[in-house]
Amino acid sequence: MVAAVPGPATCKDLFVAAGACRACPGMEGRRRVLTERNGDASARLLLVAEAPGARGAERTGVPFCGDASGRNFERLLARAGFSRQEVFITNAVICNPQSANGSNRRPTSAELASCSRWLRATIALVDPFVVGTLGAVALAALGRIDPHGLSLKRDCGQPQRWFDRWLVPLYHPSPRVFASHRRFEQQASDWRALSRLAGAAGAAPIIGGN
Repeated sequence: MVAAVPGPATCKDLFVAAGACRACPGMEGRRRVLTERNGDASARLLLVAEAPGARGAERTGVPFCGDASGRNFERLLARAGFSRQEVFITNAVICNPQSANGSNRRPTSAELASCSRWLRATIALVDPFVVGTLGAVALAALGRIDPHGLSLKRDCGQPQRWFDRWLVPLYHPSPRVFASHRRFEQQASDWRALSRLAGAAGAAPIIGGN
């Protein structure tokens, strides 16, 4: 569990501090994808994924924008009744982890630990009613902040109380996950839990049920 430490006072302060972060030598030269372009800083719904993609957010500066996962994300978000302007999107690590050949790789434990402070600060400042995690890495990253004991496979789409708010574990919207773990229509059904809890399109939230 990450110890509570004084953090940035505003989202603007957070973005400036994150942009100046040099905690991970392997991330030098990478874009810090935590800015006002991540979404509504007062959103009821915060979405947390693994890391910016090399062909997506690393290139565009916007989470889930510009690659196949981003296109799938847009479809799922629409199915849940949300627009990008209504949510805030971030990652367990705010820079794109790349292998030697420039392809995406999984964040290391050290990188996840270094970025926990940015994730904790983001949750504190946005103060969402609901947090949705996209993939097992994001779900585990929240466990660093406050242990939850949740499993993606077992608890997918099931709202749980966590850190004085609701948490909904979801699969990542990558084409590989659609093909091997959970198809689009299954994921779209999972995302309806977000709509019921966070009150998509201005609707009142519905607590309970699935």
